[in-house]
Amino acid sequence: MDLRTQTLPAAGVAGVAADALLVVVVGTAAPRGLDAALAPLLADALEHGDFEFKPARVLYLHRPAGFKAVRVALAAATEPTPKAFKAAVAAGLAALKVPGVKRLAVAVAADDTDAIDDRHAEALAVAVAEAVYVYRHTKPSAPAAPALAAVTLLCAKPRAALLQRGLVRGQAIAAGVTLARECANRPANHCTPTFLAEQARALAKSHGLKAEVLDRKDVEKLGMGAFLAVARGSHEPLRFIVLRYQGAGKGDAPIVLVGKGITFDTGGISIKPAAEMDEMKFDMSGAASVLGTLRALAELKPRVNVVGLIPACENMPGGRAVKPGDVVTSMSGQTIEILNTDAEGRLILCDALTYAARFKPQAVVDVATLTGACVIALGHQHSGLFSADDALAADLLAAGAAALDTAWRMPLDTEYDEALKSNFADMANVGPRAGGAITAAKFLQRFAKDLPWAHLDIAGTAWKSGAHKGATGRPVGLLTHFVLARAA
Repeated sequence: MDLRTQTLPAAGVAGVAADALLVVVVGTAAPRGLDAALAPLLADALEHGDFEFKPARVLYLHRPAGFKAVRVALAAATEPTPKAFKAAVAAGLAALKVPGVKRLAVAVAADDTDAIDDRHAEALAVAVAEAVYVYRHTKPSAPAAPALAAVTLLCAKPRAALLQRGLVRGQAIAAGVTLARECANRPANHCTPTFLAEQARALAKSHGLKAEVLDRKDVEKLGMGAFLAVARGSHEPLRFIVLRYQGAGKGDAPIVLVGKGITFDTGGISIKPAAEMDEMKFDMSGAASVLGTLRALAELKPRVNVVGLIPACENMPGGRAVKPGDVVTSMSGQTIEILNTDAEGRLILCDALTYAARFKPQAVVDVATLTGACVIALGHQHSGLFSADDALAADLLAAGAAALDTAWRMPLDTEYDEALKSNFADMANVGPRAGGAITAAKFLQRFAKDLPWAHLDIAGTAWKSGAHKGATGRPVGLLTHFVLARAA
């Protein structure tokens, strides 16, 4: 899609030729100096109750007199924040979602249009991508893709360069989000560990990255006993994916992103209830977000090195599957008593974290749909953030805020370690139900003691259930902003 800025014509928004014009009205009252053509339309709509200054309220007008645009929509953003702006854009796009809209112009009506900056432009690009996304890989009957092909953000000439930077950044992030959604939305008989490896190789080939894929024999040589244990019950071969972006010197310490790649999670011998088990195809959303982030970074080309690590396998029951009570030896040499085979994500991640140390990283962030406990704690708004490194945690929280892809920091007190004690191994893989998201993070921390490490639990944010079931692509935005800030 073509996204660009356009200087507002002398005639104002009425002189903009487009299939549709979306005007985001910022504030809780009509802005001062409102465009002469818009002012009477807004005043009339307010008088008759057709429009209110409430979040995401929309007024649709078809062929209004004096406008070159065929369709005009006014959308309310009660605050000048990027979050409110994005919500208004999304609401306006929903009202304009018709086959005839191929060229869309977006304007902003506000008391202070200088408050609209590159963050708003980025939000616009992401909102547009979300509005036009349709999953169709296994659904030939899916509705036709929206015809929208070009979006212009109207602005004063001095603001054009700044806003264009935001559009470019937003479009790259949106491409990464779309890749993550496409991978995660595929059913598990399509999105296998081998498929994820193929996606990594294709991404490397198309975007100048380097990809390496390790198979079972390679993983055995490395001594990844925890990862191997999880994969034992499945007929699908495991894959350990290493994807590299080099934007800085070879000697510069990289950022390592580790994504959980369980392409389907039955729970193993500790099998899950049947209800909603289909959603366990989303258990590789961490892996998908790492692929999506590398996709975005390859377009934006920040001066930093990034390594993506993806341990990928299925967690299945079977005659060879790991059993509750089994003890395995991780790559670090630490032994683990597997009390619950459904706590498998931490088992594949712990070996990946040990592998990450060889890169001598400046930061390691693992991303995983790890615990239902995190959903209970935080719902579906914030991803859970765990880190003992205050500076790293602050950077990730700031990145989430900038990307409108937020996280909330959770505790990592040493007292939670008590829950992981085992009489038969160095540690158990689970503790009691209480504080389950924290004890899962404490388990991972044991394998990242000498690393600047953070853990993102995205179990509540990686997908939606119900009528809008599907992957969200989170936290591609957060991770991309984190890397960009580190590069800056």
